[in-house]
Amino acid sequence: MSEQKLAATTRTEFGKGAARKARVAGKIPAVIYGHGADVLHILLPAKATTLAVRTPNALLDIDVDGEAHLALAKDIQRDPIKQIIEHIDLLTVRKGEKVEVEVNVHVEGELAPGAYVFNQEANTVLVSADATNLPETITVSIEGRKAGEHIHASDLELPAGVELLLDPETMVINISESAVQDLGETSETEAAEAPAAPAEEA
Repeated sequence: MSEQKLAATTRTEFGKGAARKARVAGKIPAVIYGHGADVLHILLPAKATTLAVRTPNALLDIDVDGEAHLALAKDIQRDPIKQIIEHIDLLTVRKGEKVEVEVNVHVEGELAPGAYVFNQEANTVLVSADATNLPETITVSIEGRKAGEHIHASDLELPAGVELLLDPETMVINISESAVQDLGETSETEAAEAPAAPAEEA
């Protein structure tokens, strides 16, 4: 995963009013923490940051007043209605360091012919990987599979250097027969065999 470069400034004003003022000015309040260092309060450019963190587990190369910081976006707080980013927690990392992250599971392929459906029981899996080489997604194929088959965490093909931290028996994909909906329709045979209603007396 390539590093996303961002230029930030040190944040000197705090509180809800200051945060609102920063967002109006096109900035996102954020903190950088980790490795025992003091928490660093910063302001990030809203547009560039929003684009950068669209990628899961985005690795950010942040220049804070001339000082470089390599960090992962660990917690992104958004407005529940507008979905704009209100605050970001950033974890300091080093090249070659192993980190634990949740990675999205992407399903591809088609099931075997028949009335089959699949349920994705796990949308993400917890893995350990090099901070500078994190997988964006883990792909699982359902090509040709039939009802009754399952795909567990242990069946996932992980990229080199990526270690599964999830219980290997965790169900990821469950394949079953498609449920046939009963619409309550009466077949022609059933209608012919049904007794006729008695005629009304004159």
